[in-house]
Amino acid sequence: MERSASRQSRKKVVAVVGGGLVGALNACFFAKRGFDVELFESREDIRRAKIVKGRSINLALSHRGRQALKHVGLEEKIVAQGIPMHARMIHSLDGKQSPIPYGRKGQYILSVDRANLNKELLTAAETYPNTKMNFDHKLQDWNAETGLMTFVRLDGSKEQVKADLIVGCDGAFSAVRKQFLRRSRFDYSQTYIPHGYMELTMPPINGEFAMKPNYLHIWPRNTFMMIALPNLDKTFTCTLFMPFEDFEKITTGDEVIEFFQKYFPDTIPLIGADTLQRDYFRLPAQAMVSVKCNPYHIGDTCVLMGDAAHAVVPFYGQGMNAGFEDCIVFDEIMDQFNEDFRAVLPEYTRVRVPDDHAIADLAMYNYIEMRAHVNSKWFIFRKYVDNILHFFMPKTIIPLYTMVTFTRTRYHEAVKRWHWQNKVINRGLLLSAVGAVLGGSYLLIKNPPDINKLIVSAEKMWDRLVALRTL
Repeated sequence: MERSASRQSRKKVVAVVGGGLVGALNACFFAKRGFDVELFESREDIRRAKIVKGRSINLALSHRGRQALKHVGLEEKIVAQGIPMHARMIHSLDGKQSPIPYGRKGQYILSVDRANLNKELLTAAETYPNTKMNFDHKLQDWNAETGLMTFVRLDGSKEQVKADLIVGCDGAFSAVRKQFLRRSRFDYSQTYIPHGYMELTMPPINGEFAMKPNYLHIWPRNTFMMIALPNLDKTFTCTLFMPFEDFEKITTGDEVIEFFQKYFPDTIPLIGADTLQRDYFRLPAQAMVSVKCNPYHIGDTCVLMGDAAHAVVPFYGQGMNAGFEDCIVFDEIMDQFNEDFRAVLPEYTRVRVPDDHAIADLAMYNYIEMRAHVNSKWFIFRKYVDNILHFFMPKTIIPLYTMVTFTRTRYHEAVKRWHWQNKVINRGLLLSAVGAVLGGSYLLIKNPPDINKLIVSAEKMWDRLVALRTL
């Protein structure tokens, strides 16, 4: 069967492939501009599904994502369904808890439910009369020259659809991106990290949160870690990140309890020993992949966004936020070039590639910070120094996390500024230390202590120690 997706009005037709978070938001952006939008999703409509398949790692919504939601009138609604997290709460091995604020007072990130957010975005996209939703449509192939796509339906039948612009938002293993791989001068890399993740649930206790809810809880253990994010139903979703080889060493329920008793003893009574033993073996540890590619477009007919363009590991909480920012950056460029796809698509690639590559690298780095550096006294000290300097010089010194999470500073510019600030601050601390040593030495030379008094004091101290020993 073949049909043209163009309508009698002959508005330009935009086909959004992928009905996940970025795809659904993109449908809103394009529909708001007046394009005829066709959204295609290989899965069933999750709003009607009994079981929602796919990843369920909780999401941390921050400024970039909120700005994109605001643009389509959804920010307030989504924020109302999230839980503010003002700081990291570090759980040491002895059970001590220490908060590390994310930013200034009043700054926070939001724990939001992935499935619920996806449902809200789909519903919002569907409210536009120029949007058509197509579920159970799996992309089989498409033509870069003509914009003709072939989809396979659930019953095995095929459908061909033609669009003026194809927007690939179909995830890290994108079917749209396969066409890019057939072309020359397309750079592509994917990296699986040696660590996997496993999700566990911490239930409420007496109807209330088992831990303080307004924090992102972290149990850093150097080579691995566990985090916990709060949910509206008073549960916490706990995610254990660990090398696959360590996951594979644990094969029995007793070994699970032994492992948690050794590294996360405070969580056992909160999760429950029986629940822990059951949930640990419910699903095997899942892999995490980082994807980079360049360019993001082919001619004026196709563009990649979200994980299809730049899948990142989840350790900076920017995967969704970066994908949402893709939508708003593209929209801004559409304004700049008066919706001329021939100019918009290459400019989008030029602007966005360095930023997405930068956040992919930062996400890798932040895993080391979360599982190891937060245990370091130097790391804590530097955090305080950065925050103090930011307080007194808010436009000159801005902590990296603040730039990434609470502003729309371009990711690659944030990294450049971070390196410059580190160099300046470290040199300043070194000069201060050297100055203190030289100043102390000068005072000692100018006002030397009486050696005889020092000897007498030392003799008295020795006599007291001897007296104590003989008691």
